[in-house]
This record gives sequence, structure tokens and C-alpha cells, in this order.
Amino acid sequence: MNQKVLLILLIMVTFSATSQETLSFKGSKSYHATNSWDFICENYALTGITAIQIAKTENGGILKLAVATTNPTFNISGVVYVYLTDNTIIICSDKGIRENIENNIVSYYTFSPLEMNKMKTTDIQSIRFNIKGNARKFSSQIGNFTAVNRKTYFSTASDKTKKNYDTAIQITTLYQ
Repeated sequence: MNQKVLLILLIMVTFSATSQETLSFKGSKSYHATNSWDFICENYALTGITAIQIAKTENGGILKLAVATTNPTFNISGVVYVYLTDNTIIICSDKGIRENIENNIVSYYTFSPLEMNKMKTTDIQSIRFNIKGNARKFSSQIGNFTAVNRKTYFSTASDKTKKNYDTAIQITTLYQ
């Protein structure tokens, strides 16, 4: 019996270790990263979704923010606020690292080792960011947006499935 439990645990650990993704930007080296999370961004009318991913680096971590756009000249820029479930805030300053991938605008922000340690124990509640550019008729939106850690827009009281992403668990897995 103990051998079966040990075998199951070994398979689970192997699966979780191989399921990690990588994150690379602008031709730099690749970093081990979490899966991409599709946070709900209700006030962004184009898609309502912000793709979030966090990678582990030698000096802390990287936050990747990506949203779909109709105008590739737009960009995510300015200060980003990462709100955690314990009511703390991590403030990320803009380093100007951004790119356009297909129809998405993507920006990267850095975390210190202390901030990464905090996110290992506390889930991300939401992320506040800015999209800047020159808006025209029928272009995607610009302004301030909040991406909330929710998997779906709607749910019912009888729905017992997990409604948000376990960000702390996935970030902790990066360091194992």
C-alpha cells in the first residue's frame, strides 16, 4: 500500500515539475515560468481578459502582462500595482521592456527577491495597469484597467469549482 502511495506522489511531482512553462522576451534567455493565467478585466471591452505570467530569475522575478489590441502602437506602460489577498500591494515601476506579439501588447515588470518570497505565500488578488496610445474611432481602449484573479465572469452559488487561480502555489513550485 505504501509503495502505491509513494508511486502516485512521485508521478504527481514529476508531472508538476514538467508542466512548467518558460518565458522569454526580446531574444533574451528563457526563464522558468508559471502557466499563463487569464485574469478577468471587465472594463476592457475588446476581450475582457489579461494574460498574466510570472517567471523566476536570478535576481527575483518577472511579471508578464499581455492584452489583445486592435492598434499595435498602444502599449502597457507606467506603474503597475499588484494587489495580494493579504491586502498588501507590490508596486512595479516601468522599465520600458515591451513588445508586440501577434495582436497582443506585452509588457514586462521585475520583482525583487523579497517580493517573490511574498508571492510564494500569498495569492494575487488583482493587478492594476495602464494602456497608453492615441485612440481613434473603433480602436481598442486606453486608460486604467484592473485584471482580477477570477477564472470566469459569472458563477452560481451551487457551483463549487475553484473560481480563482492558486498563484502562490504555482510560484512556490517554480522554486522547487
